[in-house]
Amino acid sequence: MDPLQNITSVGLIGLGAMGLPMAINLAQKLPAHITLQVYDVFPAAANALCTKYPGKVHQAANPADLASKSSIILTMLPGGSDVHSVFVSGPNAISSVDLADKLLLDCSTIDTTNTLAVKAHISTHSPSASFYDAPVSGGSIGAERATLTFYLGCHASDPNLPLITAILRYVGNEKAFIPCGGPSMGCVAKTSNNYISGLLGIIVSEAMDMGIRGGIDPRLLAEVIKSGGGQNTVAERWNPVPGVVPTAPSSHGYKPGFKVGLMRKDIGLAVELARKGGCRNLFGQQAHDVFAKMEGMDEFRELDSKAVYRYLGGIEDWQKMFPDA
Repeated sequence: MDPLQNITSVGLIGLGAMGLPMAINLAQKLPAHITLQVYDVFPAAANALCTKYPGKVHQAANPADLASKSSIILTMLPGGSDVHSVFVSGPNAISSVDLADKLLLDCSTIDTTNTLAVKAHISTHSPSASFYDAPVSGGSIGAERATLTFYLGCHASDPNLPLITAILRYVGNEKAFIPCGGPSMGCVAKTSNNYISGLLGIIVSEAMDMGIRGGIDPRLLAEVIKSGGGQNTVAERWNPVPGVVPTAPSSHGYKPGFKVGLMRKDIGLAVELARKGGCRNLFGQQAHDVFAKMEGMDEFRELDSKAVYRYLGGIEDWQKMFPDA
């Protein structure tokens, strides 16, 4: 039986760089019998969705209103305090209404403390409701293309997994739903992964600029990295040097992409996770400081985090150096 057969309404809260394309994919792909409830503190995006998909998308008045009308609720919010406010402590919070038998999926990238606090509150006040952390990887491009990877705060044997994957398949890669082992483990997995991604953005930027200044065509250097021990997704798919990967944000003025402030936040989460675990995190604070400085500068604040290449003074007009390549 289709896990969504008896679902009549899905809700999504948070229509930012990630949430809006997720909402668009849901509006376009959900079965005809399922409507989409949306809410954001800034109503413009919700209004536009309702206009574009009349009858399919409906704007909720607040989180509680959305929760009361939805059997499955997804959230995509900026930080841990926002998630706690929407679910628990804010005005018209989700938990202020009857959540019996509802599925709640928080796709935000937040700290483990807040996600466990929300889960505990939901479990106490609505024992039949199911709350999971389900942060994503893939950035705004992955959200637009519905190729997101989800790190799920549950075990592979969780009885709700078929329903979880049934709804997330409309916004994610069907082969990329990874149960990470229990509550908050999705957050731990995402934080660890983004720590690597953030540091690689800096390392690849330094290495590419070093190679260009040393006399090698960056396109060739990218192939060298791809075939050697330095191989990594950042160099291969999101190369920070403009023009090396035509589809990368760097080749389009560092837009769109994963903004500098979001990377600063995620590296900060990693630094805190390492501190709580007693880890010797050697480079986290340095990376956090780099992205914090970029976030404080008007020329970088709205750019993809790979703009760290520009921040480091990387050569962007390298084509002049290799005209015949």
